[in-house]
Amino acid sequence: MTDTKTADTSKLIPGRTGSWEIVMGLEIHAQVASKAKLFSGAAVGFGAGPNEQVSLVDAGFPGMLPTLNKYCVEQAVRTGLGLNAQINKRSQFDRKNYFYPDLPTGYQISQLYFPIVGEGVVEVEAEDGSFFNVGIERLHLEQDAGKLIHDLSPTESYVDLNRAGTALMEIVSRPDIRSPEEAVAYVKKIRTILIYLGTCDGDMEKGNLRADVNVSVCREGQYAKYKATGDFSHLGTRCEIKNVNSFRFISQAINYEARRQIEILEDGGKIDQETRLYDPTAGETRSMRSKEEAMDYRYFPDPDLLPLELEQAWIDGIKADLPELPDAKRRRLMADYGLSQYDAVVLISEQAKADYFEAAAKGRDAKLVSNWVTNEVSARLAADGKDFSENPLPAAHVAQLVELIETNVISSKIAKEVFDHVWNGEGSPAEVVEKHGLKQVTDTGAIEKAIDEIIAANPDKAAGVAEKPQSLGWFVGQVMKATGGKANPAAVNDILKAKLGL
Repeated sequence: MTDTKTADTSKLIPGRTGSWEIVMGLEIHAQVASKAKLFSGAAVGFGAGPNEQVSLVDAGFPGMLPTLNKYCVEQAVRTGLGLNAQINKRSQFDRKNYFYPDLPTGYQISQLYFPIVGEGVVEVEAEDGSFFNVGIERLHLEQDAGKLIHDLSPTESYVDLNRAGTALMEIVSRPDIRSPEEAVAYVKKIRTILIYLGTCDGDMEKGNLRADVNVSVCREGQYAKYKATGDFSHLGTRCEIKNVNSFRFISQAINYEARRQIEILEDGGKIDQETRLYDPTAGETRSMRSKEEAMDYRYFPDPDLLPLELEQAWIDGIKADLPELPDAKRRRLMADYGLSQYDAVVLISEQAKADYFEAAAKGRDAKLVSNWVTNEVSARLAADGKDFSENPLPAAHVAQLVELIETNVISSKIAKEVFDHVWNGEGSPAEVVEKHGLKQVTDTGAIEKAIDEIIAANPDKAAGVAEKPQSLGWFVGQVMKATGGKANPAAVNDILKAKLGL
């Protein structure tokens, strides 16, 4: 496997005074899939009324002590293993002190000095089919804050603490990401891994997975110097774009922010390290606050929580229970079903899609099944606004449809018509073919009769085929029209060529 980010001129951004490179590291905040919060027994869920899922711990009442949710720890370890990362058997919770109205305690319980997961690496598929590696610096557990609601009153803001205390995993990458496309591909890959693991549902619309994007620019060649030396002074000053929750917005925010920084630098200015927000309506980032460092948060070990110590046997048990992950599934689909890398990557992008393919492909032409799953079925689901997990069409129906094509009961063209009827709930493919009389005509006698009639009605065209062989297509079309599209195309071509002397 080759890392594609060394001296890649395709990633250069031309400026007035020369070429620039983008350098990015991402912090992905993933809500842990659990029924209770990180340090309380309050429920976690979407759609509850304001402040209906809040314990005294979440609300910061005096004297309330946090109790660590073991299942959230297990989910973090499972995620670390899925990221090929080091699991730290000893970790520690710290208090990150800052004031915000939806943070009742005045601090967030997080992990700074000793995170639960250390360094790892993720292999990401680029748009051109190549792969690149993104280093994982750490994964730590922390609690989410609440939510402020500003549009219910012209004079007041409301506080909803339902999210307060919800367990988050913050996955911090190395500055290994070099373009908006790579950033999107990386977030997609992390999201896919988390969904496969069952540690986060990946729902970006609900804010269950969101990204902080650290963007900086440097002159051409400086990134290579950083990679060779590890010296961050070769890189530019970074700005952090907070809480971006869609792939499209991630790409747009990076493009805007990189251009903004380049213009400032080329005008002789300097970049201020700051936190910015992306405004999708205006299509621009805007300053939120100057970027705080760890010292500004006055981190110290949480006195209410003992250091977390994990046993290796417990970690090994979690590892043994891991599902097949996307990279392994991609390689297996290519080996077992003879699929191309592209087809396998498309299938594994959703666990439900890959599982559906395998259920339909048993004993069938795998490439043909893959085409139907990734094209027709996926397109119908997208048109209906559904995920693959909501697919109403049984995999057995796709398998049967492919079988009908393989056994020449129907042609590929008729199969699309059959699929329309099946999707609309008219029964299985075999039932639809029988009901609508869509069986392919393979009786060569019937096909020959139709051809003879068309040749007899068009003697001039028939005589000219020898000089213009491409005109055979007209005859094929006429035969298919005469047979209602049911004639076997291979038989039609063979008989026509024999009759017309080709």
